[in-house]
Amino acid sequence: MRRLAFAALLVVAGSAAHSGAQAADKVSVQLDYVVRGNHAMFFVAQEKGYYAKNGIEVTAIQKGTGSPNAMRLVGNGNAEFGFGDLPTLAVSRSQNVPVVALAAVNQHSPLAMLSLASKTKLTKPQDLKGLNIGVQPSGSTYVFLKAFLATNGMTLNDIKQSTVTPPYENYLLLGRVDAVPGYIDAEVPELEAKAGGPGSLSIMQGSDFGYKVYGSGLFTTEKMIAEKSDVVQRFVNAYMQAFADVANNPAEAADIIIKANPEYANRKTVLVQQIEADVKHSFFSDDTKANGIGWMTEAVWASTVKTLVEQEVMKQSIPAASAFTDKYLKGANPLKR
Repeated sequence: MRRLAFAALLVVAGSAAHSGAQAADKVSVQLDYVVRGNHAMFFVAQEKGYYAKNGIEVTAIQKGTGSPNAMRLVGNGNAEFGFGDLPTLAVSRSQNVPVVALAAVNQHSPLAMLSLASKTKLTKPQDLKGLNIGVQPSGSTYVFLKAFLATNGMTLNDIKQSTVTPPYENYLLLGRVDAVPGYIDAEVPELEAKAGGPGSLSIMQGSDFGYKVYGSGLFTTEKMIAEKSDVVQRFVNAYMQAFADVANNPAEAADIIIKANPEYANRKTVLVQQIEADVKHSFFSDDTKANGIGWMTEAVWASTVKTLVEQEVMKQSIPAASAFTDKYLKGANPLKR
């Protein structure tokens, strides 16, 4: 894999302005769930001093209980920055939660329908009909499930639903449900490790069957952008430098996650597999080749909003341009790949 050589100009003038005696700006981060491979950027930026070089002190990286809750917490000011499912961000904005996307880490949605290959084969969306699906009604996976079904000419009436609570993947392993929606860069490595290794799951990725939207990404609030734009820029600078490092060296990124979260000491293999799945399936696109990793366009956001509204996941539309800003990515000069 060709290495990404990160440009020195990431250490922008704002870093110098906040060096020396001046205190660093303190911020916190809200994750969408427990720590996973695609959260590595926050820990790498911390460990390698990228935040400090940009005059920022991250006081906490908080685990979460799902993207909708992460959006609400950041929107309410409980944290300055967050990470979560970007289609869920669009839904949140339609509900007046003032969050704004800063980078699309997953250029293609890593969400998929998952089953145990030994029991249920998933080759096409219609294979879901009549199956008992484990759903978490308040999570990003439920947003995906409804949109995925509708995109493929089905509704929730075509399946059976069993409400599950995290970690809902266990319901699949125990045979209590036939399939679950999940992330190929998160649940799949964990499930495979418990279900018998590679090939033990039947995987039907949404992006292969009409679900053409962004996956997860970095976000902040309208208030941060309006009142502390310089802090947002410096945070994105550090984050994007770490993003390049994570893509270059998944094993190193996993070690750094474990150093910050010692309870993950026996999970390095899974963390590496999670990051490698993103490198293979979702970090890169034609847009990142032209403009740099994390890139977002109004056209893709408009398509995302249109899909969610047409599939009645969102009750009302929002202007696509309101859901994101590319200002800070431009300032950070992300690597093209």
